[in-house]
Amino acid sequence: MTKFQPQNARELALTALERIERNGAYSNLQLDQLLKKYPLEDKDRRLATNIVYGVLQHKLTLEYWLDSFVDERKLDLWVKILLLSAIYQFHYLERVPNWAVTDESIKIAKRRGNPGIRKFVTGVLHAVLRKGLPALNEIKATSQRLSIQNSVPKWLVNELLTQYGEENTGKILQSINEPAHQVVRVNLAKTTVPAVKQALDNLKIEYHKSEIAMDALVITKGEVITSDLFRDGKITIQDESAMLAVESMHIKPADKVLDACAAPGGKTVQIATYLSANDGGTVEALDIHQHKVSLIEKNAQRMGVSDRVDAYALDARKVDERFEDESFDKILVDAPCSGIGLLRRKPEIRYTKQLADSMQLHKIQLAILNAVAPKLKKGGIITYSTCTILQQENDATVEAFLSQHPEFELVKTTTTRKVKDSRHSATLTILPSDFDSDGFFISSLKKGL
Repeated sequence: MTKFQPQNARELALTALERIERNGAYSNLQLDQLLKKYPLEDKDRRLATNIVYGVLQHKLTLEYWLDSFVDERKLDLWVKILLLSAIYQFHYLERVPNWAVTDESIKIAKRRGNPGIRKFVTGVLHAVLRKGLPALNEIKATSQRLSIQNSVPKWLVNELLTQYGEENTGKILQSINEPAHQVVRVNLAKTTVPAVKQALDNLKIEYHKSEIAMDALVITKGEVITSDLFRDGKITIQDESAMLAVESMHIKPADKVLDACAAPGGKTVQIATYLSANDGGTVEALDIHQHKVSLIEKNAQRMGVSDRVDAYALDARKVDERFEDESFDKILVDAPCSGIGLLRRKPEIRYTKQLADSMQLHKIQLAILNAVAPKLKKGGIITYSTCTILQQENDATVEAFLSQHPEFELVKTTTTRKVKDSRHSATLTILPSDFDSDGFFISSLKKGL
């Protein structure tokens, strides 16, 4: 890769997008790294962030539009990204003047490339502004149109159409391109919801209560991660739909709980909030990687619940190495999954996943459930959850487990606020379009007496 050094917001966004495309780097990590190395003023920082996430989110749409202006010419990666970024700004950033986008893009092409590239970029951008972008609603095939309109790969559109129907699929696809909310969970081990509300009011941070999770506040304006509230462990960042997995476990103070796939520990510390060390309540938290176990421990310390948390580096499929049968009252398997429910938060993963990944993950999920099942006491419940909405990893995994374990039965998942309680299924699926939250799946598997 060329030793190009970004000097402004658009150049930094170009560099981030090029590295994400070339190296498969996570967008948030790559962007954070570049912003630390090349600090920008707040306004420029927001612009760079907007461009990076916007181009990733709308990549297939932008590529469809660009294709009609470049005549199948093979472009250097950075040139293609520069043009996609400019088209994104033309179409989606109403407050940014087209002349400013054009001028800056041509300057970048001149600084980084040769006169021929500068001339080509100039010609394409002027043609886009002169002719306008091709209409997407003229694409005839439904799955192709939905794929291009929403920038979601065709295989995923087809799966959603099969599993949820055209109306629900349209709503899901539209919702995943909306901005992700920042949500905080109030840590009841250290404070109360009214106390946190008062502190947020004092900081002039705007918020509203979650309609689905009990201890959640949705932040609508302001930054909480740099606040004393966060530093002191009185709040933590956690999506409201993810909070429902632990909420649905109905944990009692003296419970012995296993969190089988725990890192980075968000649900572990949420479980610990409901436990009492004085009553013997503990949560054993496992992750396959030692460095992630350290994250769990740091999280527990910040949140003031480390006296109820024991974290180990252990593959959940090997729980026999550490725990005896019937050791736990409750078990959480928040399983490794495709993450399709997180597309608004991690837009790039839509382009790297394939249906075969879900089928492989299904096998891993089932192996974990099979391994932990003997560790549950009779009458106890395994809560199996994922952050995907694909049935191959959700209901299909639950059904496969139940077919192999007649001693278990599927019971209805319930939450404090009775989320989607009128549904027909025992399992609970939160679609991204239901509450503008992440997509999530929760099921409750009860072991017979």
